[in-house]
Amino acid sequence: MNSIELEMPGVPENSSRKGGRRPLPESIEGYGEVRAFEGAFAKVGVGAHAHRPRVSRSVRPGQSKLLASIDEALERADLADGKTLSFHHHLRNGDYVLNLVMEAVAKRGVKGLTLAVSSIFPVHEPLVALMDSGVVTGLATNYMSGPVAKAVSQGRLKTPAVMMTHGGRPRAIETGDLKIDIAFIAAPCADAYGNCNGLHGKSACGALGYAVADAQYADVVVAVTDDLVPYPASPAEITQTMVDYVVAVPSIGDPQGIVSGTTRITRDPVGLAIAHKAAQVIEASGLLVDGFSFQTGAGGTSLAVAAELKDMMKTAGIVGSFAAGGITGYLVDMLEEGLFRNLLDVQCFDLRAVQSYRDNPRHLPMDASMYANPFSKGTVVNQLDVMILGATEIDLDFNVNVTTGSDGTIMGGSGGHSDTAAGAKLAMVVTQLVKARLPIVRRHVTTITTPGETVDVLVTDHGIAVNPVRQDLAEALRAAGLEVVAIQDLLAMAESMTGIPDEMTFSDDIVAVVEYRDGTVIDVVRKTK
Repeated sequence: MNSIELEMPGVPENSSRKGGRRPLPESIEGYGEVRAFEGAFAKVGVGAHAHRPRVSRSVRPGQSKLLASIDEALERADLADGKTLSFHHHLRNGDYVLNLVMEAVAKRGVKGLTLAVSSIFPVHEPLVALMDSGVVTGLATNYMSGPVAKAVSQGRLKTPAVMMTHGGRPRAIETGDLKIDIAFIAAPCADAYGNCNGLHGKSACGALGYAVADAQYADVVVAVTDDLVPYPASPAEITQTMVDYVVAVPSIGDPQGIVSGTTRITRDPVGLAIAHKAAQVIEASGLLVDGFSFQTGAGGTSLAVAAELKDMMKTAGIVGSFAAGGITGYLVDMLEEGLFRNLLDVQCFDLRAVQSYRDNPRHLPMDASMYANPFSKGTVVNQLDVMILGATEIDLDFNVNVTTGSDGTIMGGSGGHSDTAAGAKLAMVVTQLVKARLPIVRRHVTTITTPGETVDVLVTDHGIAVNPVRQDLAEALRAAGLEVVAIQDLLAMAESMTGIPDEMTFSDDIVAVVEYRDGTVIDVVRKTK
C-alpha cells in the first residue's frame, strides 16, 4: 500500500527509529533496546530459539504438594525483590487470586516486582497502591482497563508497561524474553497433586488456555483453588507434572465477573445496519462456503454480524469448520444448531460458554500458543477465514488503535486483535464512523496497535472502505453490488460531522511500550502534557 505521509504532532524530535511509521527511540529506560517493527511477517518463518522449560523439582513418594496458605507458598517459592510473578485472567473482572496473592506479597516487604498478567481488569485496583509504594515496578500484559490502566497512563509505574498480544505473550515466555519466576494458576478445580481444570467447581470459568505457557515455563508453579477434589482431578488441563504447590482458599473469584462488557447482540439500528453490511461483505468475498471458519469479539455489533451469518449459513446450507477465540453463548448456539463442526476455545466469555465447554465434546480447548503464537509451527489464527475486529481509531493507512483512547489514556490493548488480523484471510473492522462526537477514522491513530497491512476492510454506517492492497476484494464487492468508498472520503465525512479534532501533545515520558506479536516495538504510549 502507498503510505500517506503525515506530520506526527507531539512526537519528540530526538526519535530516530520506525515502529509502523512512528519514530521510536533507540532504547527506552526500564525497557531496554528497541527492536523496531519491520512488517507484520518480517520475523515469521525465520526460526526462533526456544527457551527450555525449567528443570522440574522431583517429588518423592508420599510427599505432599498441598500447602496451608499463600504465605507458605511464597516462602517455599523463595519470593525476593525483583522477581516476576504471573497470573491469568480467565475469571476476568471476577478474579480474586491476583489481589489475594499480592496482599500477602506486600506484607513480606519485597520491592521491585514485575507482574506478568495476561489481562488486567477494574477488579485489580489494589495494584495501584502497590505501584505507588514500589512493590510493583513493572507490568507485562495483553490488555488493561480501569484504575490500573489510568495509573499507568499517569506515569505511576516506575518502568514502562509492556503491552503484548495474546500470541506474543506465549512467544515471549517460550523464547525466554519473558521469564517467570513464580506462576499462580487460579484453578476452579484441582487435586492435591496439582491436576487442574476450569470445568468444575463453584468458580468454573471454562478453558484455561492463557495459563498453560506459564505453567510449562515458570520456575515455580502454584495452583490456587477453591474446589479441592480427590485425586485425580479430571480432565487435567494443567497437569501434576507442571505444578509445584497447591493452596486451597475460600474463593478464587466470582464467575459472574466473567461476563464483563457487552455480550449481547446490539439493538441499535445503526449497529444492526453495519452488521448487515459486514455480512454482505463476507458473502461477496467468496469465503462463505462449506468449511468456513470464523472469529468475532463479544461486542454487540460483532455478535450482530454473527447473527447475520447464521441466517445466511442456514439459507445456503453451509456448515463451517470451526469458530474460535474467546467463546460466547451465541457461538455455542451456532455449534448446537450444526452451523459449525467445532469450537476452539482459549477462554470463555460467558457462563453459557463455560457450560458448553464442560459438556460438549465438540467444544475443544486450545492454549494461547496454539491459538496465536507467531513463532509456533502453526497457529489457529492462520486457519481463520474471517475475523471481525473493533477499533477505537483507524487511520488512512488502515492502522488500528485499540490500546488507548484519543486522549492517549490506556483503555484496552491488542489481546488477539493483531494476531487474528495477521492470520485471517479477511480481517474486517466494523464500527460507527463517529462515536461520542469523535471521528473513528483519523488522519493518524493516537497509538498503533495493529498495522494496516493486515487489515483488509472497514465497514461503517457511512460506507465500506477497502485497503488499497486488496483490489481483488474491492472488485468482488463492487461485482456484488456493494458500494466501495475511499477511506479518505470517510475521513472527510467524519470531520464534516465533528470538525477536525485538536491534536493531543505528549511529553517525552514513555508509560507503555506496545509490542507487536513478534516482540518488535510498533509504538509507545507517552504521558499527555
